Amino acid sequence: MRSDVTTLPGSPERPNEDWAAAALPASGTGGTIVLLDGVTPPAGDDGCVHTVPWFTARLGGALTELSASRPDMPLFEILARAIRRTADAHRNTCDLSHVRTPQATVVLARWDETTVEHLVLSDSALLLEAPDGSVRAVLDDRLDRVPDEILRSREATDRLRNQEGGFFTAAADPAVAERAVTGTTPRAGVRALAALTDGASRWVELFGAGDWTDCFGVLREEGPSGLLRRVRALEQADAEAGGIRRWKLHDDATAVYTEL
Repeated sequence: MRSDVTTLPGSPERPNEDWAAAALPASGTGGTIVLLDGVTPPAGDDGCVHTVPWFTARLGGALTELSASRPDMPLFEILARAIRRTADAHRNTCDLSHVRTPQATVVLARWDETTVEHLVLSDSALLLEAPDGSVRAVLDDRLDRVPDEILRSREATDRLRNQEGGFFTAAADPAVAERAVTGTTPRAGVRALAALTDGASRWVELFGAGDWTDCFGVLREEGPSGLLRRVRALEQADAEAGGIRRWKLHDDATAVYTEL
């Protein structure tokens, strides 16, 4: 296994809320990758005394340990246990029922000699490259289905957060793990994979600089750092042209590229 990870903060004034890890089990066969994109809360109370990076580090650490050490456990159960473990770490100090309690998007991938398992929750992306070079994107598009006018309203967004008909993130309720997009692929059908937070997937989803196959080609030739440089250049050019397309010029951006 060869894995390459790059992350960039959206702003030097704010901590990077993304989190990523790659692990090789002690057996020497297979591996796992974990990618989280912490959800930046709007200004105001979220019921928690901890920061989003505190949350993503706790959740990411639990996901890495469990996915690497418990091959008998399906990924959705690993996510549920990691959420519960993280919630228990601040249940006595924070209001975990608050709709904006710290939360994150999740990408998990795990493989052995025969199978590649995947789990995606919310708007980060997992890309699977087949031996013939074709690329399949595993996406949870529920947030994309929410109209922009709703997302511009904090109250309207809160009513859809972790609710049926809305979208789901990993927060404090382990039951959300059953809402994740999951599946398996024969190991022989995957030669490489990549995980992208939405700050990195902007290259495809916001700017349309190429499709997912093109994106994977950039990752293969230039690595995650090359993709993120391209994203930042597009963001800057768009801003200079007066066409900032989202509420913030730069977002935390993380990309993981792994050859199996």
